Amino acid sequence: MTVAAKGKGGGAKEPRFAERVIAWQRTHGRHDLPWQNTRDAYRIWVSEIMLQQTQVSAVIGYYQRFMEGFPNVAILARADADEVMRHWAGLGYYSRARNLHRAAQLVMSEHGGVFPQTQEEIEALPGIGRSTAAAIRAFAYGARAAILDGNVKRVFARHGGVSGYPGEQKVERVMWEMAQERLPTGELEPYIQGLMDLGATLCVRSRPRCKDCPVAVDCVALSEGRTAELPTRKPKKELPQRETTMLVLMRAGSVLLEKRPPSGIWGGLWSLPQADDDAAARKLAKTLGADWDDGEYLRVIEHGFTHYHLSIKPVLLSARVRHGTEEPGHLWLPLAEAHGAALPSPVKKLLTGLAAGTPLFD
Repeated sequence: MTVAAKGKGGGAKEPRFAERVIAWQRTHGRHDLPWQNTRDAYRIWVSEIMLQQTQVSAVIGYYQRFMEGFPNVAILARADADEVMRHWAGLGYYSRARNLHRAAQLVMSEHGGVFPQTQEEIEALPGIGRSTAAAIRAFAYGARAAILDGNVKRVFARHGGVSGYPGEQKVERVMWEMAQERLPTGELEPYIQGLMDLGATLCVRSRPRCKDCPVAVDCVALSEGRTAELPTRKPKKELPQRETTMLVLMRAGSVLLEKRPPSGIWGGLWSLPQADDDAAARKLAKTLGADWDDGEYLRVIEHGFTHYHLSIKPVLLSARVRHGTEEPGHLWLPLAEAHGAALPSPVKKLLTGLAAGTPLFD
């Protein structure tokens, strides 16, 4: 890994960088997103958490529904965990929802229901790192704080000609220095928003729109023909492959669900009973009152996680009895209600397909 020396786009030498970003943002940036034009730290915080590793277009609908269900931090703190997860289901990275819920409870218990203002206090809340805390402070309190999310890293890597994977500590340290050096003395909010907008709309990973970029004139990557190689991609690693068999156990139009453990993959969501292989699934089916030999395989579902790839083998079964109704952690859900339940996205897609009469049999 190498880090290029900061040249003509490298930071303090170019104070006009911020001025150009601000001017561009005022004319071409985004101004009507549902979490903008407010100083409400709660609304800003929720949006920043949802936007972690997720595109704006995917977040807007979830954000609006979340705000309808939990319009302030006190209501979110008092909410049932299942209800919070139901509002989050489908957005992915479910630890964000669990951290958001826990952080709301801490804001109530440790900060009297008032969202904290200092960098240290905000970073102490679950699920909030340095960049997210800085963005909340900038938008809610007008604080002079540098951010460095994924989009901003891409802008800095190209404009400053920084080589090396941005996730590596040495490279990230250089970028934090750049982020701090380029902060303007005023107009922090349009600058921070402008950086985000620039990375999300112009300085995108593939086919960046350099001709429209306000800082293209001294962009190192553009002048050296390196926009395709910067930022340096994460070193490829072969993802392990895992398999699981899921039981789609039906009776009278309802399907049996199990509550996932509070942590780990799909933590806190409802899902289908599952086993590591068919032999274990056969035993589980018998325990749950179904005859494995009468089951039908549905099409395998491929689902990718950050650290591994999962092949899901669903088996459609009929339950002889409504087993599990009284047991904690079990729920019989009418198929017609699957679309609104707190389910992992592949499970929700499977069940809504069944509800619509379009099961995918192998």
